[in-house]
Amino acid sequence: MTAFVIRRIFQAALVLLATAVIVFIGVYAIGDPLEILLPGDATMAEREAVAQSLGLDKPLPVQFFTFLGNAVQGDFGRSFVYNRPAVDVILERLPATLELAFTALMISLILGIPLGLWAGTKPQSGVDETIMTGSILGFSMPNFWQGMMLIMVFSVALGWLPSTGRGETGTVLGMRTSFATWDGVAHLILPATNLALGQLALVIRLTRTGVQETMPLDFVKFARARGLSETRILLVHVMKNILIPIVTVIGVEFGSLIAFAVVTETIFAWPGVGKLIIDSIGALDRPIVVAYILVIVAMFIVINLIVDVLYSLLDPRVRARAA
Repeated sequence: MTAFVIRRIFQAALVLLATAVIVFIGVYAIGDPLEILLPGDATMAEREAVAQSLGLDKPLPVQFFTFLGNAVQGDFGRSFVYNRPAVDVILERLPATLELAFTALMISLILGIPLGLWAGTKPQSGVDETIMTGSILGFSMPNFWQGMMLIMVFSVALGWLPSTGRGETGTVLGMRTSFATWDGVAHLILPATNLALGQLALVIRLTRTGVQETMPLDFVKFARARGLSETRILLVHVMKNILIPIVTVIGVEFGSLIAFAVVTETIFAWPGVGKLIIDSIGALDRPIVVAYILVIVAMFIVINLIVDVLYSLLDPRVRARAA
């Protein structure tokens, strides 16, 4: 297991390096930030002074190696727009995105696993058809359209929930969170639901498929022969077997929730890194864009490593192969 983890960390370092090269070249080869940062009547001397202060007067390879050396030390440069370290701006917004993604994941698991179990135990029934039709809609409808419909129904038509912003936050265990106030929770419900719909459909289908594949197996028949109740068989024996693919997929999808929360955050004006990256792209704030991508890639790598470790704990065969 130790050799497996070390090998994965080495691979992660190579992936980060390759990502840094590709992203840096792509981002820094696009546009001129001075056109946005400076007024149209700025003199050449002012342009040169700002370019020198931002390091934009140096050749691209020099800028990259300077960036790489600083990045190893946790310095991704200063934001052109905020005039602050880029990583500080991102880490300031990241808790809001993590809160949104975590809530969406919990919604998808809390609703998706029971619905998948229910559909899996009643194949070809009205319940199964209804649940599966709903999951297909969750997959098929565009995320931005779902968000607009949620706003129109629950904010505009019914007036039950706020449609934009994070709302009032409070402190829990030293962390600022929306869960500490009802206003924060109310503001979280719609964007979290919008982000969760696609994941909910995925969890339902994974769980249903796992149940239908597991129920005919011999160990389930032996459990019935021992007189165990269907509930115990389903929640203990069947769940233990179907958790492996669910943990694997959901772990990877949690990274996707963080990375692709851009649409949801934009629709609901949620102050997370997704909205930040959209604003930064429009302002050609290169340090923010590069730092954001590298931070998200690093989070994907860490999440995948955790998923691999959990997979090996759930399935002894993986540990045997890794040894």
